[in-house]
Amino acid sequence: MTIQRMENVGIVVEDLEAAKAFFVELGLKVLGEGPVEGDWVDRVVGLDGVRVEVVMVGTPDGHGRLELMKFRAPKARVGDGHAPANTLGIRRIAFAVDDIDAAVAGLRARGVQLVGGVERYEDSYRLCYVRGPEGIIIMLSEQIG
Repeated sequence: MTIQRMENVGIVVEDLEAAKAFFVELGLKVLGEGPVEGDWVDRVVGLDGVRVEVVMVGTPDGHGRLELMKFRAPKARVGDGHAPANTLGIRRIAFAVDDIDAAVAGLRARGVQLVGGVERYEDSYRLCYVRGPEGIIIMLSEQIG
């Protein structure tokens, strides 16, 4: 067995429309959306009576996808929407951008705040963390070197 590619990263959210708008603002494209339910999904995820709304978004290059999910049933468990970057588990998603200042300005116009600041890593990158809806941490990275 050999892994062929990463298929997607799933993110469970309470406000699906806000999450979709956030990732579209970042430049991802909506690839599809709709309800998912039935015995087959119950068996796959190991839950009973699953009813979930899904929005699949993808990066412009076609290589990265996020599956945004709002569980109608069973009710999603509440996590810590303010967990810091050193909390165990999947903590952030990183995206390469061509202009970090423009990306940050566009997000700030939508009320998104930086976690820290925009910083330079050697002569290679400018980086920052922003916290999106549901407490999702996104790292933006602009290659400069």
